[in-house]
Amino acid sequence: MKERLRELVQGAAEPGHALNLVREYLQARILGSIQRAGGMVALAFCGGTALRFLHRLPRFSEDLDFSLENKDRGFSLRAEIPALRSELEAEGYEVGLKLSDRRAVHSAFVRFPGLMYELGLSGRREQVLSVKLEIDTNPPPGARCETSVVRRHLTLQLQHHDRASLLAGKLHAVLQRPYTKGRDLHDLLWYLADPGWPQPNLTLLNNALRQTGWGGEKLTARSWAGVAEKKLREVDFDLAQKDVRPFLEPGVDPELITAANLRRLLKQRGP
Repeated sequence: MKERLRELVQGAAEPGHALNLVREYLQARILGSIQRAGGMVALAFCGGTALRFLHRLPRFSEDLDFSLENKDRGFSLRAEIPALRSELEAEGYEVGLKLSDRRAVHSAFVRFPGLMYELGLSGRREQVLSVKLEIDTNPPPGARCETSVVRRHLTLQLQHHDRASLLAGKLHAVLQRPYTKGRDLHDLLWYLADPGWPQPNLTLLNNALRQTGWGGEKLTARSWAGVAEKKLREVDFDLAQKDVRPFLEPGVDPELITAANLRRLLKQRGP
């Protein structure tokens, strides 16, 4: 399996692209392990990496995000992640784990020390490549889930939020994140540029906003786009473009992420 990583590095357009491909391959391996452990019965894949794996989003992502949608079945990172470690170590990877499961959002860092040096992506042996997993064990109600078979590095069967629920999750991040994250804005632009993408799941969006202390109005089919447009007035778009640039596929232009473009697309979604 490591030979596949070397092939990805050799075929990459430049070192940053190679790093993104290596991380994505490792994400696919982790997803495969979770699938084999039965995790996709309890968990729904969501967030930016889900968009990339399921809908070919033209940017890479660092994290694997999940929502615990079937609490009766449950899924324990602490119980299942050691099997992933054993599997990868058997293939010659050095793997470190750091878990935190004392709060509602359980997280794990799967660390690969020395891998970047081995692949020629770093001159320092001590540099560590990490993949972060997060599971929201108390997600807001209202998400709708689907199951899809996709092929990205591996063939995977994934339970995931449907398209309307994925957009709701991104809008929640745009409205509530306390700092500018260009990846949020890139993804929002990507969503809105597709006229066939459904309207956001407003039940999920309003429940998520309420859960995180939203002080504004309840969003409706007529109001959500205007509220999002108002939030964009606070954004530093130069910073946003700089943030997202390292994660874009070669040829994708971060300078499309502008206030004017997002406002235009939001107005098309408005009443």
